[in-house]
Amino acid sequence: MKATSKAQQKAAGAALSAKRGETKPSELYDSSKDMYGSMSEEELEEMASTQRKGKPQKRAND
Repeated sequence: MKATSKAQQKAAGAALSAKRGETKPSELYDSSKDMYGSMSEEELEEMASTQRKGKPQKRAND
């Protein structure tokens, strides 16, 4: 799954960092904490690697 916004991409990067043991899971907030618990390292890596260029800062409400 690709990130749909810059904020989502950054949250995935933070969660991925915690999954890899580079940061503490207790330092995560909101979306990144949810992603940490519900997504695999591979899923987070794919989302975090999405290019930011052309993405909105936040996802539009559907």
